[in-house]
Amino acid sequence: MVILRTDRLRLRLVTETDAPFFLQLVNDPAFIEHIGQRNLHTVEAARGALRDGPIAMQARYGHSLYLVEPVGGGAPLGLSGLVKREFLEHVDIGYAFLPEARGQGYALEAAQAVMAHARALGIGRLAAFTAPANAASITLLLRLGLRFERLTVLAPDQPAVNVYMADLAPARDG
Repeated sequence: MVILRTDRLRLRLVTETDAPFFLQLVNDPAFIEHIGQRNLHTVEAARGALRDGPIAMQARYGHSLYLVEPVGGGAPLGLSGLVKREFLEHVDIGYAFLPEARGQGYALEAAQAVMAHARALGIGRLAAFTAPANAASITLLLRLGLRFERLTVLAPDQPAVNVYMADLAPARDG
């Protein structure tokens, strides 16, 4: 099911059949460096992570991470969407793209659509988290209008991350 569309991209719900792509994404060295090790090493493990992660989140909250693919069809490029973590107050925007999809403006284009979607869903304050050394992600968040708020630790034994926030104005009727 397509949730969002841009000029070049289609963002759709993930399904368990996206497990091979997800396995490739979470084992990309940049993903591990900037987002974290997921310890997924089989398609079946990736399928379970999708089922327990974005698929369950979509059913529970009405939003999740979406698979990003070219409008004209083709292999998945990455993920972008809205994440609600039980231990955090605000919904956060997240994204991750395969190496071959980086540097082409896809992350910005998808994230802009996701922010508009968040606004339409009535989300008033949006968070984002990134590793302090992830310059590309920091640049993207600033371009989206998020502002650095603080450095924090989200979980024990994890490195500190930058927290960015944005107040989303309600969507205006046209």
